[in-house]
Amino acid sequence: MPSSRQSVTVIGLGPMGQAMAGAFLDRGYDVTVWNRTAARADDLVARGAVLAPDVERALAANELVVLSLTDYDAVYATLAPAEAALAGRVLVNLSSDTPEKARGAARWAAERGAVQLTGGVTVPPSGIGAAESSTFYSGPREVFDLHRPALEVITGRTDHRGEDPGLAALFYQIGMVMFWTSMLSYWQAIALADANGLTAADVLPHAVETAQSLPGFFSFYAERVDAGRHTGDVDRLAMGKASVEHVLHTHADAGVDTALPAAVVELFRRGMDAGHAGDSFSTLVELLRKPAG
Repeated sequence: MPSSRQSVTVIGLGPMGQAMAGAFLDRGYDVTVWNRTAARADDLVARGAVLAPDVERALAANELVVLSLTDYDAVYATLAPAEAALAGRVLVNLSSDTPEKARGAARWAAERGAVQLTGGVTVPPSGIGAAESSTFYSGPREVFDLHRPALEVITGRTDHRGEDPGLAALFYQIGMVMFWTSMLSYWQAIALADANGLTAADVLPHAVETAQSLPGFFSFYAERVDAGRHTGDVDRLAMGKASVEHVLHTHADAGVDTALPAAVVELFRRGMDAGHAGDSFSTLVELLRKPAG
């Protein structure tokens, strides 16, 4: 029989899963773990975790089961052979994937007598267990409320976004599109700096200052975008296109890769071709709301 709510099973012991299991151990939980490569559990077992010999017994050990797997295909591959043990379990699915796959997995779990809470952790493994770290959740509110103390062990802040199991995945992916694109622009800036004899350390203060200016722009444009107001009273797309072309030409002159700045120029060009030269460059949101022609 499952033990009390002060116990948890963690399935998947990559860096994130190991950090989560460790955080539960630090808070005095009874922790059962399982991983396809059992040796990854060695350090956790030395700290008091119990290594389940198979997925079925990992599920049977506790009502609350945290899944930290690569994607939802890995979730099915792991749980399907032991699906008879899923009844009565709460699956905190912290595996990354699309909102639609999160909804499908929630239905799949429900058909087998389990409940899924979808989660999107917004920090790397080093942030697990920290009071200031946060995770998006979605799924049944009463289940979230019941297990909130355990969820707060993973990250101190827990943000329930609604009953729709896809919402946590959506908010997570919104963060990821900003993170990966922003970091890629940073690598691009470093490549340009390097081509001109500067180091990452040389440009770091300027890069940080630029990044810190972005929240002000986010706030300024949010109300306008929601209202569909893209008037060119503050900026104009034509001005922006000239600027991004200068960025592209600077990279070409330096002999570094131009794929990213060229893609940005292409977006501005599409906006110009659609007749928005005199509008704000925020009008590009309207292009991005539908697939490219």
